[in-house]
Amino acid sequence: MTEDDRGERRRLGAVVLAVLISQVLLYPGVPDLVVALGAPAGIDAGMWFLVAEFGAFVTFAVVWGAASDALGRRAPLIVAGALGGAASYVALAAVPEFGFGFRAALAVRVVGGALTIGAFSLAITSLMDLRGGNGRNMGAAGVAIGLGAAVGSVVGGALADLNAFYPVYAGAAVLAGSGLLAATVDDRVVTDRSRTPSGGDSDGDVGFRDVLARARTTRGLLVPLAFGFVDRLTAGFFALVGVYYFQDPATFGLSAGAAGATLALFFVPFAVLQAPFGSLSDRVGRFLPVVIGSIAYGIVTIGVGVAPVYHLAAALMVLVGVCGALMAPATMALVTDLVEPEARGAAMGLFNVFGSLGFLAGFLIGGSATETFGYTPAFLAVGGLELAIALTLFPAVKAIAPGDGFLGLGGGTGRSPSE
Repeated sequence: MTEDDRGERRRLGAVVLAVLISQVLLYPGVPDLVVALGAPAGIDAGMWFLVAEFGAFVTFAVVWGAASDALGRRAPLIVAGALGGAASYVALAAVPEFGFGFRAALAVRVVGGALTIGAFSLAITSLMDLRGGNGRNMGAAGVAIGLGAAVGSVVGGALADLNAFYPVYAGAAVLAGSGLLAATVDDRVVTDRSRTPSGGDSDGDVGFRDVLARARTTRGLLVPLAFGFVDRLTAGFFALVGVYYFQDPATFGLSAGAAGATLALFFVPFAVLQAPFGSLSDRVGRFLPVVIGSIAYGIVTIGVGVAPVYHLAAALMVLVGVCGALMAPATMALVTDLVEPEARGAAMGLFNVFGSLGFLAGFLIGGSATETFGYTPAFLAVGGLELAIALTLFPAVKAIAPGDGFLGLGGGTGRSPSE
């Protein structure tokens, strides 16, 4: 690993960190923010507020990724996405000032999501291009994601207790800062790694349609995409239902700040443990972290929803973070293992499409199930789905990332059998 790689890893990790902070800043205060934007109180309005942004993530993630692969540049697109996202936050805060209603706010959220996903997805893709081990690089991304979510939830909750729009202003500032930081990334390091992984010449230019076709037809790629879907479904569930669950007077009755701090109990271990767990997956293979981590994650998620007292629920949130940190970098690294370097942007875009669809499903399933049946059945449904996907895809993970020895503990990088 060269000194340039370390510097680029730090910069790109900081960009991912900033984008996540800006996004999660809004979550703890969503119940009050949607009302300030003109919506009626209740979980339905919060659901559509989050769905609008992630619907745009789904639509535009692959577009940004494939465009960067075809152009051979990532940093300028990251800058454009981050600065555009910052402008959308400013526009969101201005919606009530101009007398527009909640529908206008949702339209702004769609535009902002379309821009922000470019900064987020391409920053992670750029990390994938660097040397140093796929698990380590995805561990760095995971640390940034987890730490950004932790900081955003705590700070966003505290700001929301002061004013519903303070998290929006703060999010705009942080996104703008991430765009300026992305402008310092040396695109030569990124494109050299992605185009010539062994230091030689590339086999030729790859077109826009080619990178999409390669990513979509890669053997075994649907396995990490499926895990990414359900993992982020649970994250979306916590982002929406968890906020209402911990603030509801019928459950724990926390303030926005306390609810944000509770979400951080998940995000902090999720952040801190991603790098060591990502490196662990480089040594022992992807199988054990992905499958066993997902099973444990589903069980503990159910536990949060049935906890009779807050202190037990809070302790279980910590365990949710530990389990998530075990499986997340291994799942992302498995994408990198399976896909050719020149198609990684499109592959990561597809991974984020599935992840964003998972977030959307988490919002919709979580919001609808909670509204209809209550919190406990909603937690049972989401945790049960995590368990189901892990058990169903157990043989498929074993096939594409077998490792050696008992349960794959002997190693193995998870490379596709065809390679």
